[in-house]
Amino acid sequence: MKSRLLIILFFFVSVVVAQTSAQDTKVIKRPRITGVAHIALYVKDIENTRHFYKDFLGYAEPYSLQNKDGNGLGLTFIKINDRQLIELFPEKASEADRFFHFALETDDAEGMRIYLASKGFTVPKDTPKGRIGNYNFFVTDPNGTTCEIVQYGKEGYTMKNIGADNPSTRISKRMSHVGFMVPDIDSAMKFYCDILGFKETWRGSADGKNVSWVNLKVPDGNDYIELMLYDKTPNKSRMGSMNHLCLEVDDVPAALSVLKTRILPTGCQMSPDFKVGINKKRQINCFDGDGTRVEIMEAKTIDGQPTPSSTAPPLKFVK
Repeated sequence: MKSRLLIILFFFVSVVVAQTSAQDTKVIKRPRITGVAHIALYVKDIENTRHFYKDFLGYAEPYSLQNKDGNGLGLTFIKINDRQLIELFPEKASEADRFFHFALETDDAEGMRIYLASKGFTVPKDTPKGRIGNYNFFVTDPNGTTCEIVQYGKEGYTMKNIGADNPSTRISKRMSHVGFMVPDIDSAMKFYCDILGFKETWRGSADGKNVSWVNLKVPDGNDYIELMLYDKTPNKSRMGSMNHLCLEVDDVPAALSVLKTRILPTGCQMSPDFKVGINKKRQINCFDGDGTRVEIMEAKTIDGQPTPSSTAPPLKFVK
C-alpha cells in the first residue's frame, strides 16, 4: 500500500513539473523579428533635412506629429517603403551624436516584452499603443544603444498608409541595414545573437589587423544590423559616418547618375564617384546636413561571390 502511494505521488509530481516546464517554455519563447523598421535621427535644421530626404533622395513624408503641448513639430516620418521609415526629431543642439535609436519589427510586441523581461532586461509594465497607432516599447542593449520593438497596429498610420506615398523618385525601395557604434562586441553578440536570435553573416576589417564591422541578420527576415566597432572615442564627424543607414539599389552607377541631376541641399555631401568596398560591393556615400551617413549600396558583390569574413580580432574600446 505504501509503495503504491509513493508511485502515485511520484506520478503526480512528475505531471506537475512537466506542466510547469511547458508553461515556462511558452512564456519565455521569443516572438519573431521580421526586419528593421526604422532609424531615428536628431536633426538641427528640419527644413534642410526634409529637402535632403525628400527632394534629393526622392522620398515622401506621409505624416508627422506635433509636440504633445501643440507647440511645434515633434517628429516627422520619411517613408522608404510600406514597412520601413526614417524618423526625424527636430533638435537645436548640433554637437551631440545625431543617432537616437533604431527599431525592429515583430508580430508580437507584448510577447517580446514578456520575453525580454524574463531575460532580466528593463522593459515597461505593458506594451503601449503609440501616437500613430503602433504597439511599441524601448529596451537598452548592453552597450547603451536604444532599440525599439514595434508591432504595426492594424488601424495605425503605418498599415493605413500601405500602397501610398511610394513615389517613383525614390532612389531605393529598401533599407537593407542600419549601423551603429559598438564599444564591446562580446556584450552586443550576447544580446543580439543569444537573446534576440540574430545570425552573424560577415565580419570585415578596414586595415586587416582588426575587425571593424560585424553584420547580424534578423532571425525571421533579410534585413540586418551592422555593428560598428571602435577602440577610441570618435569625433562628431566620425560618429556621423559610423551611425548610418543603408539604402539598397540594383545599380549604383545608375543611382549616382540620377542623384547628380538633383540639387544637393546646403551643408549636405555626396561622393563624387562610386567605390568598391571591402565587402566587394559597389557603393556611394551621402551625408545629410547633420553629417549622418546614408550609404547607397548594391546587394551583390562585383564578382557574384561571397566576401570571406575577416579572422582578425575585433576592435574593442579602450577607456
